[in-house]
Amino acid sequence: MPERLVELITDAHFWVGVAFLLFLIVMVAVGVHKLAWNALAESGRKVQAQLDEAAHLRAEAQTLLETIKVQRAEAERQAAEMLADAEDAALRLQADAKVRLAEQIARRGQMAERKIAQAEAKAEADVRAAAADLATQLAEQVLARRLAGAKSDPLIDKAIGQLAGRLQ
Repeated sequence: MPERLVELITDAHFWVGVAFLLFLIVMVAVGVHKLAWNALAESGRKVQAQLDEAAHLRAEAQTLLETIKVQRAEAERQAAEMLADAEDAALRLQADAKVRLAEQIARRGQMAERKIAQAEAKAEADVRAAAADLATQLAEQVLARRLAGAKSDPLIDKAIGQLAGRLQ
């Protein structure tokens, strides 16, 4: 054997290399490389599925966000309309209240004027009645004095005479 060959056979590195080579051949023969490739492919498919799912969820989230933005804009528009309507209604109610208040003040003023007129009329009637009572009392006193001083009053005698003439 040549010396190089003996040296090669006795070298530990050579046998490690041969063992490694045999190990690789056995692994290839058993199909470990296919299992590794399949495992890597399966792992890649899972990652791709997760990426696809993430993209799908992102698209759904984006759609939902756009829908929410549209709904928010619509809600803000409706709120603005409701606020404007409420302000208009408040102004109308305020105007109506002013009109009703003015009408009520006018009615109460008229009622007060009527009550004042009634009170004035009653006071005038009371004064007239008091004046009539006073005149009656004075007339009574005057007649009583005249009757006490004279047995007959010429005016009364004349009035009785006229009545007698008319009766016949």
